[in-house]
Amino acid sequence: MEHEIALGSFVLTVVLYWLVKKYYLKNRNWWSTPILAVPLLVIGLVVLAKVPYQTYFEDTRWLTWLLGPATVAFAIPIYEQRALIRRHWLSLSCGVLVGMPVAVLSSVWLARWLDLSDLLQKSLAPRSISTPFALAAASSIGASPDLTAVFVVITGVSGMMLGQLLLTVLPVRSAMARGALFGAAAHAAGTAKAAELGQEEGVVASLTMMLGGLATVFAAPLIAHLV
Repeated sequence: MEHEIALGSFVLTVVLYWLVKKYYLKNRNWWSTPILAVPLLVIGLVVLAKVPYQTYFEDTRWLTWLLGPATVAFAIPIYEQRALIRRHWLSLSCGVLVGMPVAVLSSVWLARWLDLSDLLQKSLAPRSISTPFALAAASSIGASPDLTAVFVVITGVSGMMLGQLLLTVLPVRSAMARGALFGAAAHAAGTAKAAELGQEEGVVASLTMMLGGLATVFAAPLIAHLV
């Protein structure tokens, strides 16, 4: 019986994503963004149906696994725009080397200021990088992978929405600056939004996201010592 429920949860998640994505492509409302609407709908239905988390995760874990190949697929537009990267490699590298430490340190210091538990502090530290990188970093610093995944999604959704709001207020005209903003602050969700703004924005966001993720994974021992 549990396997049937798990399989039904997988089908429900995929169907909900397809329906919400179809609606979003027609209406473009911020609240109908799939990365925001689908988790909320799934959580509501799972809670109402009283489906245990482990039962839900039994078959839907394959969707989490697909995040790895999806992240690697961002390398395609990066390769196509390699000339742009060669021209601005110094700016991009400096942005990543500054942005990632600020993201990690601000998360840890804020968690300490709020007197959160050690587990929450460690789970919050890699929240600003894409899920596959964040889960790899979480296992290295003793964080909870489940909590880290939740914080990553929350960071991506809020960063995507706030980034869009900031661009309407601030006079940021550079495609590179807009792309870096979304890639560094909102990882995969922000990269998808940056790609809607333009090809160059999407490429820079992809590169910033991937370099930031790699830098955080390599710095995991230092982060573990920090937290």
